[in-house]
Amino acid sequence: MSLFEEIRATPNLLTLLRLFVIPFLVINLLGHHNGVALSLFVLAGVSDALDGYIARRWGQSTKLGQYLDPIADKLLLSTLFLTVTHMRLVPQYVTVLVFARDLGILLISTLLYVTHTMRDFRPSLLGKLNTLLQLATVLLVLVEAVHPSQPWWMLRGWMLVAVAWLAPLSAAQYAVTVTRTVSAEAPVAAATMPASPAAVSTSSTLLPTEDGVNLERREA
Repeated sequence: MSLFEEIRATPNLLTLLRLFVIPFLVINLLGHHNGVALSLFVLAGVSDALDGYIARRWGQSTKLGQYLDPIADKLLLSTLFLTVTHMRLVPQYVTVLVFARDLGILLISTLLYVTHTMRDFRPSLLGKLNTLLQLATVLLVLVEAVHPSQPWWMLRGWMLVAVAWLAPLSAAQYAVTVTRTVSAEAPVAAATMPASPAAVSTSSTLLPTEDGVNLERREA
């Protein structure tokens, strides 16, 4: 499948729609059009659920989509966390922890991919839970901005604390998983390496002679 055909796949078009929504979401938030911003965020969430379902249901999963979908999710969440922090709706320390986790994972993944050390970066259970909790927290922040009330404020506080704890925990789990995977693959890679010239030069051959005695000849 060509790149153009992958882009035209329905799940990837939905992912591109999610990326297209991000700047308009930020503009409406900064302009205090909270109702419109909430609607756009819900639209982005629906597109995220749909692209995964369509890819699995109708077999439209592509290599481009495997990279584009998580990038769109991270861009959406990171941009929104920066925006709501600027608006003083989310404490700065939460956004710092979220960014530190994502930046660290991005750097490690890029390094492992470039060095051909590891190519499989499937999200862990904590990683999925972390993303889901961040989405729910941003949704609650936007809902509170549209319909402010005391119960929403209390729930938002607990969810922000959970995000602040889960971000470093999921990063630690990712680091442990990567360390174990690399350590397990290292002996296999060493065993499949071709023999060195020094090892080949020490190989010997037994040559039979006329009197039946075997003479050992070293091959240079």
